[in-house]
Amino acid sequence: MADVLGSFEQVVLLAVLRLRDEAYGRAIFSEVQDRLRRDIAVGAVHATLVRLEKKGMLSSRVESGTSIRSGRPRRYYSIQAGGVRALNEARKTFTDIWRGFRVPIAERA
Repeated sequence: MADVLGSFEQVVLLAVLRLRDEAYGRAIFSEVQDRLRRDIAVGAVHATLVRLEKKGMLSSRVESGTSIRSGRPRRYYSIQAGGVRALNEARKTFTDIWRGFRVPIAERA
């Protein structure tokens, strides 16, 4: 069984997938915030990226800076096979849990 992903970890991994070659810290943060439609802390995204990389679900590489960034390097993230497996497992679990319910769920009086 793969590591169980929390919902925020899933959002971060999916952001990396969506952004592909443009998956760097600030872009990932913006994607997550846009998808969740709420303010989040930059540090929460950073900590999650570090944790997912330690779990082997993401890898990162640092590229040299450009004049636009005053020469500061930028770290890019890529999803790894373990991250894909964990996302697929999380999706299956979610689908299994909801099986048999009509959506939206009606309130009971």
